[in-house]
Amino acid sequence: MDHQGISRRGLGALALGGAGLGLSGCQASPDTELHPRSRQFPKDFVWGVASAAFQTEGGQTADGRGPSVWDVFEKKPGVVVDGSDATVATDSYRRYADDIDLIAGAGLGAYRFSISWSRVLPSGGGAINPAGLDHYSRMVDAMLAKGVTPYATLFHWDLPQALQDQGGWKNRDTALRFADYANAVVDRLGDRLKRYIALNEAAVHAVFGHLLGEHAPGLKDSALLGPTVHHMNLAQGLAIQALRASHNDLSVGTTMALQPCRPAGGELAFWNRLASDGLDALWNRAWLDPLFKGTYPKPLLDMLQAGTVKDGDMAAIRQKVDFLGVNYYAPAYVRLDLSSPSKIAPAAPPKGVELDAFGRHIDPSGLFQVLELVRREYGNPPVMITENGCSDPFSKGPAVIQDTFRINYLRRHLEAVLAAREAGSPIGGYFCWTLLDNFEWSLGYTSKFGLVAHDRATGVRTPKASYAWFKALAASGALPVKP
Repeated sequence: MDHQGISRRGLGALALGGAGLGLSGCQASPDTELHPRSRQFPKDFVWGVASAAFQTEGGQTADGRGPSVWDVFEKKPGVVVDGSDATVATDSYRRYADDIDLIAGAGLGAYRFSISWSRVLPSGGGAINPAGLDHYSRMVDAMLAKGVTPYATLFHWDLPQALQDQGGWKNRDTALRFADYANAVVDRLGDRLKRYIALNEAAVHAVFGHLLGEHAPGLKDSALLGPTVHHMNLAQGLAIQALRASHNDLSVGTTMALQPCRPAGGELAFWNRLASDGLDALWNRAWLDPLFKGTYPKPLLDMLQAGTVKDGDMAAIRQKVDFLGVNYYAPAYVRLDLSSPSKIAPAAPPKGVELDAFGRHIDPSGLFQVLELVRREYGNPPVMITENGCSDPFSKGPAVIQDTFRINYLRRHLEAVLAAREAGSPIGGYFCWTLLDNFEWSLGYTSKFGLVAHDRATGVRTPKASYAWFKALAASGALPVKP
């Protein structure tokens, strides 16, 4: 999940600018709540939870798994705030059946999980590791036996370290290896696993991993942005082609972290508007435009250096998707900073607004805004809300079990989903982030997003109040007015 948010951490190396893009220049409405006419979701609406392999599985060396970039990065001193790592995480590599029981016990019809690329191909390419595919085959069977539909994300930031050693996403060959990996997965699992998500939040991985150095692989090189953006887009397109070539009955999509990019100081702050336009181009349009229009936004063209985009690439990237996964947490606020090489810096949210544990603006209207952008400018594709949720206040202590704040957050954002549906967005499902409190990347275990608390010492899983609330919602489809 996009746990940091581009609005929270530094943007010192981001060298972009532009004008007139749709998710920039829109300040928060004084009323950030949405008021749908109906509070009833349709009977076929998909209710689920989302997770990621590196954050939950543990078992980092089990059954032939190769190291990923996060295995290496998490061991660097100081990069994880509590000094923890994901070698055990929630132990879901061994305890996946317990997780599935919790999902089925809540009456949820879907589980969005991710597959570890380096479990399937320990070197990123070449020989397949049968034990890795056996594990995911057992997981899929366990879900289907409990009436839970599996949604598999192929890449959730855990690039095999062997590929990083060869240049990672800077290297065009990584996109080709990703297509091989997709083919290996669907060849083994495609008879039962029918729903695929190619990439998760590619913008987060590109910016935080290659520009700011705060995520794996921990690089701080603005020259990497162009190749990384393009090769991840290309990988997505080639993987979608590979999946469809294998089976003609799949539902294939991809997931993006969309957020409004707002200039500090309101729409009259012209210079801040230039900065927010630049971020919008990189964070939102660099991924939406190639997929749905076959082009890159103009502010990025200089960044995509000569030779990065080859003949035929844009056609390969522009693939039909059966759904667009939208992850949403908060808007970003941006200001012009003449002292920065990029002239862009994060700005604080407006004074007096409600903030989450990260200091981000809790703004359900921002979710409505990004859904309206997709509806109006990108052909109104089917949408799944593939992540949305909030963390406890950061703490090394136990989770908050009576988490009324989380229930309120989910309720208000689901009001935005209903309002967007009434405006014409074909939104077919909602996945809460996340099932269990888990390893939250550079925040370790201090950030807790789960509907279920996880005791790291004992492994005990304790459902929170939000778990019961979400269970009741999935059963009735009727969104309560208040908790």
